[in-house]
Amino acid sequence: MVFLTIGLTVGIATVVTLITLTRSMSGDIERKMDEFGANILITPRSNGLSMSYGGINLGGVTFDQAEIHEDELKAIRTIENHANLASVAPKVLGGISIAEHDLLLVGVDFANELKMKQWWQVFGKVPERPDELLLGSDAARTLLAEPGDELQINGATYLVSGVLEQTGSQDDAMVFAELHKAQKLLGKEGKVTMIEVAALCHGCPIGDMVMQIAEKMPGAKVTAIQQVVAGRLQALDQFKRFSYSMATVVLFIGALTVFVTMMGSVNERTVEIGVFRAIGFRKAHIMRIILLEAALVSLLAGLLGYGLGITSAALSLPYMAESKDALLVSDWWIGGGAIALALLTGLLASLYPALKASRMDPTEALRAL
Repeated sequence: MVFLTIGLTVGIATVVTLITLTRSMSGDIERKMDEFGANILITPRSNGLSMSYGGINLGGVTFDQAEIHEDELKAIRTIENHANLASVAPKVLGGISIAEHDLLLVGVDFANELKMKQWWQVFGKVPERPDELLLGSDAARTLLAEPGDELQINGATYLVSGVLEQTGSQDDAMVFAELHKAQKLLGKEGKVTMIEVAALCHGCPIGDMVMQIAEKMPGAKVTAIQQVVAGRLQALDQFKRFSYSMATVVLFIGALTVFVTMMGSVNERTVEIGVFRAIGFRKAHIMRIILLEAALVSLLAGLLGYGLGITSAALSLPYMAESKDALLVSDWWIGGGAIALALLTGLLASLYPALKASRMDPTEALRAL
């Protein structure tokens, strides 16, 4: 019975560990996707022409480019799936000259931009006034500027409130300013160059949202950025299938352990079963005894398996999740399911041994005496 309990406990613990890890990793990836940034990009619709001469690529030229007006941002909030919108971050871009250096100025709504780019680390502070700037790390190095310095743009003085730490992206070379101030500096009042929309939650109907935004903004090009998300979800789905397959195999082995042990128990208790039958125990009584014993052992294995499985998942999660601060997903459904699964496995595996014991001939059993 000790080996039976251990075998079934290992099976239940494996199932609990794999299911808990899968759910915890799914939750961690969903949180990471919510922090990942834009997954819908809105840009002006335009026509382009690629130019080449004598086999040499001369680049391209863009013509008939539409403009996105800031008033159209309100339309995005009116789509059918507006509840799935986490953040809408408009941007205006344009070239400027600072201290004889040509740089790219990006006007943003810092409140929404920080929601989109939670990985930003700012040395100093985020701009709070229109006359404050946030510099990318490369831009700050080019301008030899740091927080507290003043820069001249078009004859006006601006304060560098913060510098971004190295991000490894194009943000490092940009100068960020408040949206409306940047629009004025670039001569693009009321216009935006692009809009990033964050709705990156698990199960969000991204495709439907793209179509809905396109209907509200017919003059813009709406694109879904889902390659990274799709890859992560596909990998997670493969891990789920592998986990469930492994859990099924281990649980099957545990069921075989219960079956073999209970069959051995029945064969070893031939005399006791014969005595019970001889003194008037019915077949139902014999089956009830065997199944009750299996149920008690299975209940104990379910409790031990749940505890062992949760402990194993907690120890393994930091090494398998996307982040070290991933949360362990555990609720009473997993505990109740583990106990129910142990009972079901134990009772089903013990059903035939119990049936065999109930059909034992008392006279044949008593001959063993």
